[in-house]
Amino acid sequence: MLVEVWSDVVCPWCYIGKRRFERALALLADDPEFEERIDVVYQPFQLDPTAPPGGTTPVAEAYARKFGGPQRAAQIIDHLTTTAAVDGLEFRLDLAQRANTRDAHRLLWYANTHGPSGSQEQLKERLLQLYFMEGANIGDPDVLARAAAAVGLDEADAQRALAGDDGSAELAESLAFAAEAGITAVPTYVLDGRWSIPGAQDPDVFVQVIKRLTAADRVG
Repeated sequence: MLVEVWSDVVCPWCYIGKRRFERALALLADDPEFEERIDVVYQPFQLDPTAPPGGTTPVAEAYARKFGGPQRAAQIIDHLTTTAAVDGLEFRLDLAQRANTRDAHRLLWYANTHGPSGSQEQLKERLLQLYFMEGANIGDPDVLARAAAAVGLDEADAQRALAGDDGSAELAESLAFAAEAGITAVPTYVLDGRWSIPGAQDPDVFVQVIKRLTAADRVG
């Protein structure tokens, strides 16, 4: 089964959902009756495609503009931080800097198409760590190239890909596909291109849907 995860690297629910989905996969791996192989590919979605390339905005400021002022932004940040902690994630949204994620998605495409097996997932995790925990500018090509090197990709090759146009056409195509498919919020999990699970669901929800779908395939 192919699971395509449509998400953005500045989306807090995408990181929370990633942890919950990982727990679901662990539960399935421990189930002796479940033998389906699950391949995961991360697909792009931009929460703020108009963010200026090269610039950053503190998350508190971005949330205040989007959600109706500093007080509401503080409430949302507190809620996200508390929720993430339950899933084992230590968010530092006081450090986080919103940036354009176009190049981050291009690099994730590069990892999936040019890197060894598992490198895209490792890079996705590293980019989320950089944004949510370390306050890094994930729109900076140097930060991105170092992240690629940290997960075993060649840093110089990553720099060349980012300096060029690698993945740009594929990114535009994927974003257009998401729009046509009605994917308007992330994370969204698409199973074998025919069933979608929206949101950062509890692990048991993922498990139940995946089992139901694979069981239906066996009957069919």
